[in-house]
Amino acid sequence: MISLELDLGERSYPIFIGTGLLGRKELISPYIKGKRALIVTNEVVAPLYLEQVKASLDGIECDVIVLPDGEHTKTLDTLTLIYDQLLEQRHERSTTLIALGGGVIGDITGFAAATYQRGVNFIQIPTTLLSQVDSSVGGKTGVNHPLGKNMIGAFYQPQCVIADTDVLASLPKRELQAGLAEVIKYGLIDNLVFFEWLEENIEALLAGDKDLLAEAVRVSCSDKARIVAADEKEGGVRALLNLGHTFGHAIENGMGYGVWLHGEAVATGMVMAADLSARLGYISWQEAARAKTLIARAGLPVVPPENLSAKDFRKLMSFDKKVQGGRVRFVLMREFGHTVIESDFDASLLEQTLEAKEHLCQQ
Repeated sequence: MISLELDLGERSYPIFIGTGLLGRKELISPYIKGKRALIVTNEVVAPLYLEQVKASLDGIECDVIVLPDGEHTKTLDTLTLIYDQLLEQRHERSTTLIALGGGVIGDITGFAAATYQRGVNFIQIPTTLLSQVDSSVGGKTGVNHPLGKNMIGAFYQPQCVIADTDVLASLPKRELQAGLAEVIKYGLIDNLVFFEWLEENIEALLAGDKDLLAEAVRVSCSDKARIVAADEKEGGVRALLNLGHTFGHAIENGMGYGVWLHGEAVATGMVMAADLSARLGYISWQEAARAKTLIARAGLPVVPPENLSAKDFRKLMSFDKKVQGGRVRFVLMREFGHTVIESDFDASLLEQTLEAKEHLCQQ
């Protein structure tokens, strides 16, 4: 087992990464404040891992709510189901919420914890690659709105994150690929050595090599913990973690939440960001193609949906959380393996990226 620390002063917490962690009482018990807990999970994860987690909560009165699966369930209506359970079972401020699932479960459970009785403790037990390397770390919680993804939420940190890499063996191939999009992101934003490591090992990662997947989780969490520690509430450098997300969120929303997985949309969004970076002269076309090639090798889409026009993208991106002063801000590659936030550039170049489709990252 590897233990990392996200350093946020009084709100610091450990990230445990390793095999066989779900049943280890000594990992979870120190982070449960009182004698009661509510596990929030979904219909896919519950049959696989719920009993293991419950067994590690010996001595804790534990309630469970099993939610439907899918991004389309990440709504205020679903959030209310969690509140209903907490209130009906008379959970007090000393209770602990436990998020057992992927990014949707983690985000919605964290938001419930942030807002129930003005804040109760919660623990993240992520069960997808995407949630282990990204969404479970850093305290972003929330739900979607029909006009925009993650537009309602709060920054609220967990007590700990328990990433058991054994669970990755049960992931469908599509989910594993989607998680690799966020892994590749860390290489592109400020870790070129990691990007090169991914180029060497992408096929083995896709094949489910346990040691390599554990290393990918470790490096990704380490990079994210470092960035979040420097900028918890995204006032500056943390926004770089949104590489590909402005384009990607537009795809998710425009296609209907859940049609494209989050990682698939981010993958195509990163290709679009690489294309725009090349048009601006920040990186070469060869470097843009290099990013696109690795994303394609990971089995991820590199062409935006045909039925989303440039006009659709502009409208959808106008609801992005990074809009400032009415201008959409993009995370772009100032050089290969180093990103910046930009909003002041020739709009015609953005239009070219939005129109490029299958010709993205081609001069």
